[in-house]
Amino acid sequence: MIDHTTIDRIIDAAEISDVVSDFVTLRKRGVNMLGLCPFHNEKTPSFTVSPAKGIFKCFGCGKGGNSVNFIMEHENLTYPEALKWLAKKYNIEVREEEETEEQKQLKDARESLMIVSGFAQKYFTRYLWEENEGRTIGLSYFRERNFRDDILKKFEVGFAPDGKTPFTDAAQKQGYKIEFLEKTGLTIKRDDWMRDRFAGRVMFPIHNLAGRVTAFGGRTLTNDKKIAKYLNSPESEIYHKSKVLYGIYQAKREMTRTDKCYLVEGYTDVLSMHQAGIQNVVASSGTALTPDQIRLIRRFTPNITIIYDGDAAGIKASLRGIDLVLEEGMNVKVLLLPDGEDPDSFAKKMGSSGYLEYIQKNETDFIQFKTRLLLKSTENDPVAKARLITDVIGSVAVIPDTITRSVYIKECSRLLGVDEQVLYTEVRRQKYKQSEDFQKKELREKSQQAVQQQKQTPVVPVEKSARLFIEEREFLRFLLKHCTAKVFEVEDEKTNEVYLISVGEYMIDELESDELVSENKVFQKIFYEVRDNLDNTNFDPWKHFIYHPESQISKFATDLLSEKHTESKRWTKAGAFTESEEDILDLLVPRIVNEYKLRKIKMMMMTIEKAIDKAAAENNFDKVIEEQSMYMNLKRLEKDLAEYLGNRTIN
Repeated sequence: MIDHTTIDRIIDAAEISDVVSDFVTLRKRGVNMLGLCPFHNEKTPSFTVSPAKGIFKCFGCGKGGNSVNFIMEHENLTYPEALKWLAKKYNIEVREEEETEEQKQLKDARESLMIVSGFAQKYFTRYLWEENEGRTIGLSYFRERNFRDDILKKFEVGFAPDGKTPFTDAAQKQGYKIEFLEKTGLTIKRDDWMRDRFAGRVMFPIHNLAGRVTAFGGRTLTNDKKIAKYLNSPESEIYHKSKVLYGIYQAKREMTRTDKCYLVEGYTDVLSMHQAGIQNVVASSGTALTPDQIRLIRRFTPNITIIYDGDAAGIKASLRGIDLVLEEGMNVKVLLLPDGEDPDSFAKKMGSSGYLEYIQKNETDFIQFKTRLLLKSTENDPVAKARLITDVIGSVAVIPDTITRSVYIKECSRLLGVDEQVLYTEVRRQKYKQSEDFQKKELREKSQQAVQQQKQTPVVPVEKSARLFIEEREFLRFLLKHCTAKVFEVEDEKTNEVYLISVGEYMIDELESDELVSENKVFQKIFYEVRDNLDNTNFDPWKHFIYHPESQISKFATDLLSEKHTESKRWTKAGAFTESEEDILDLLVPRIVNEYKLRKIKMMMMTIEKAIDKAAAENNFDKVIEEQSMYMNLKRLEKDLAEYLGNRTIN
């Protein structure tokens, strides 16, 4: 358990925009900040961060909360784990008892995989720097390639000892279970046979956005052609290669600062460019670009330059995948390095200023690059040229922005010598085909989902805070927002002295005295926690509930705080429009309370009507009379409240 004092220190230090900006590029928009939501795919930003309120809210997918909720959601952590994550970020010491073996076993599988991967990284890194085998083989390899120590330590590279199971033995000796070593792919197990997956390789840890190690890439240092040069961790619960980019953790801040990302192929390409002073670089690690990887980049910048060496065959093979980048609305450029050079060698040769100067002079717009590259192979063959036009226009057709697309069509018309209208016709044809293919795919997916749902056992949905009636939500919003404001005069019956009570005291008393507290669990939780803290001078309702350890309560409070409430005509005083609620709380709060009461009474009357029908059907006339008496009392209250509210009808 983490004590409340430490939790308060963490929450006070974890400024929401600072936490979120580690994962999302935020831009100022009035008093708030705006970015692309990290929880669902979107092209128009709807993810809002309010530094003043200390919350985030996506108006696209509905997710919202405070800095702790954000880390819980983004990193798939529990509440205590998210607090520890933030404590580490802000160098706040969290004192806890050392975990017992039983507690270690109780950790969920995902966190166990993370812990095992973290141990492996530290083991491989220590082995590289401190063990004789690591220094003479692993460190020598990096020194021969002229990598500086600070770069090697920045990326936490290491060396896996050669042999059958030295790493596995060391991990098990430290108490790590073989099932998690196997699931991360660090150990290969077949019946009674085991071996280390990465034995004798230099190791490149793969970090997620939060800087935690989720997988590894290992390079062999032997010349044996039968052994794969590079070996990666297999897919696991914490590692999906299609969603990861090597170096993204080390590059994300610089990508945001420069508003640009360089994409290379290999691990050492990334290290060399960092060593040359170019830090906004990531690697696809030899795999074709995927939509998830592209969206990962787009969260930090819409501008990407893909760096190729002089291998024309390799470039042509990767062109089709780049259409995915265009489809995401990104600005794509291509840089072709001189013959015989790759990003690693070129970075060491040119240094930072030389490399950046070369990029500035030689990077080319992707569509132009693709057109010129393919034109070389068509020569005077009209059929080949027709295929080229179809191919190039296929790339143009996926660009979502109409203006950008029209500019490219004009440029392609000039480069290919084809009338613009012909190209427009081809774009329309291809877009229609893309739409048709998408609809077919969507239909197939829906069909598969329907079949899957039929196979699954129905699950009873959890009660959602959104099920509160609008009057209940409005009651809670006023209770939290204006709880401590003292606006109501009360006369002491004994001394006749007049004193002020707060909005919170008034609202709580009104409902409790009439026994009209909602049955909704979320409503009750907030209502009674406010009531119990009315005498606490340090009680801040918004902060208390936004940082509530129960995620449902925290999310509900965040939703209330981020809702846009329009001031209606009822918010008037003496015929003049009032700028803020605070000016007329003495009028608004009683109205809000009575609107809630009217809704509650109507619901109670509906319940009584059903009870009367049931009692009549059972010939229980005593029960009928009893229920009718209650119904008439409520009917009188309904009439009084409706008159007070101006005969307002509530459905």
